[in-house]
Order: sequence, then structure tokens, then C-alpha cells
Amino acid sequence: MTFFEVTPETDDAVKVLDVKHWTDKLFSFSVERPTSFRFRSGEFIMLGLLDKQGKPLLRAYSVASPSWDERLSFYSIKVPDGPLTSRLQNIQVDDYIIMRKKPVGTLVLDALIPGKQIYMIATGTGIAPFASLIRDPELYDKYEQVNLIHTCRNKAELAYGKELVDRTKRDPLIGELALKNLAYLSTTTRENSDVMGRPTDLIQNGKLFSLLSTTPFSPEKDRVMICGSLGMNTDMKFNL
Repeated sequence: MTFFEVTPETDDAVKVLDVKHWTDKLFSFSVERPTSFRFRSGEFIMLGLLDKQGKPLLRAYSVASPSWDERLSFYSIKVPDGPLTSRLQNIQVDDYIIMRKKPVGTLVLDALIPGKQIYMIATGTGIAPFASLIRDPELYDKYEQVNLIHTCRNKAELAYGKELVDRTKRDPLIGELALKNLAYLSTTTRENSDVMGRPTDLIQNGKLFSLLSTTPFSPEKDRVMICGSLGMNTDMKFNL
């Protein structure tokens, strides 16, 4: 039995506009934005395809584009035997996928008490919601300093984040703000690189703060968002 194909007539179908494969395990893609679709930077939505019975097979994906963008971007892992990503990784421009129109999530700016400085700490594809937030002008209105920390196993997996930051600093809308107020730190855990170590270890030994020229977390002025592996999210609780 073959899988059903998503067509323009499928409920909540959106057209794929571009696809980029970063490594053999990571890819990003963008879809058209429905005219009526509204979301807050940092939220996630349900995306997917049809299964062999013609029923939607959906997973949660953070929107990696800011709320003002005309297209919706996403960043995904490739799981060879995954029910969805084993197929989703093969989508091409002009294909259609399913996108539900009910965004949700807590990695949004109004979920935080105001502060002077924010740390956004991500592992792997956990950088996706921060890809949305660092291109939102509201972020720079609320914080004097924005620190984006991205950790992956090897340097190739950091390429998405590095291009994201470069593009953000050249953006006509927020480039000037990002150049002044956005700091970016990338680290690896397996392959040798300029900075190695998990974010939790770099926080505990103080290296993260010295590399960013900041001071240890202050409840009065600092705010922290985390997104990534379950292990990292759990370990971070002991550092905050």
C-alpha cells in the first residue's frame, strides 16, 4: 500500500517554496504563508503528510521565521525510519504538505518578565524558535543584549545557525539592531572546534560568560530561554 499524496485540495495544504539540505541529518524548508495565518515569533505548529490510510500524520515544528515574514520556515532532523521525517526529507519545491493553523508555544517574548539581557540556549534543531525570535524587532525593544548559544555535535551541524546570524545582521529591518545587540556563540561536543563543550558545562565553569563578556546569571536582569534535547533541558534546570 502506498502513501496518499497531499494535493492543493487537501485540508490545510500549503505549497513548499524551498528546501535546503545542510547535512545528511538536517534540512530546512519554507512554505507559503496562508493569508489569514497569524502567529507569535517563537511558537510552533503541526506539520505533516498523509499516511497509507489517507489520514494526516503530523508532528510539532517550531516556526523558524519571524512573525512578519511572508513565508514560513522550518528546520528539521532526518530520521531514516521515522514515520514522518523519513518522507518529509524528500519533499521538493512545489510539493504540498499539511500545516495546521493553530500556533501554540511558551517560547514567546510575552511569557517572560522584562529584563535587560536574554540568553537563548539551543542544541541541534532547538535553534528554530530562536531563529524566529532574533529577527523580531520586539526582541531588541525589550532587551539591551541578546545572546544566542548553539551547540551541536560537529561543525557541519552549526552551519544553519551561522548562516542565520549572518543573514540577520544583514537584514534591512533589524540588521542594525542585531549588529549592535546580538552576540552569537557556537560550540561542539564531539568534533574539535574553537569552543567545545555542552552549554551546561560552560555555564558551570564560567567559560560561557567569559566568551560572551558577560557575568553569571542574575535573576534581576537576565532572562533565559532553552530549547533542545531532553537531557539539556533537564540539566539546565540545575543551572538556573
